[in-house]
Amino acid sequence: MNATMHDVLTAILVLASATMCLAAGIGLIRFPDVLSRLHAATKPQVFGLMAVTADVAINNFSVRTVTLVVAIVVFQALTAPMAAHLVGRAAYDTAHLRPDLLIVDELQEHRADR
Repeated sequence: MNATMHDVLTAILVLASATMCLAAGIGLIRFPDVLSRLHAATKPQVFGLMAVTADVAINNFSVRTVTLVVAIVVFQALTAPMAAHLVGRAAYDTAHLRPDLLIVDELQEHRADR
């Protein structure tokens, strides 16, 4: 791959990552409740991380780098949704959300059955 193509690919991946981080930040500020903000914070953040780590793997291509990048992405992709789930459950349990924004509240239906 020539240097110009390498630079273009790097610019695209870094710009994609920055755009995802910007979208996450705007979503955290603009969305009305905890559950919406969690969605805005976790999904673009993971995709932005994937883009920037892919750029690192492309620029420093070796077995060590690719292994580290894969480990970073896998662990982040596993922990971000779990952390968001726990924060969402805590927000639900402490009533720090807007029930009028929920379309279906399956957790309330499940707890009512007990």
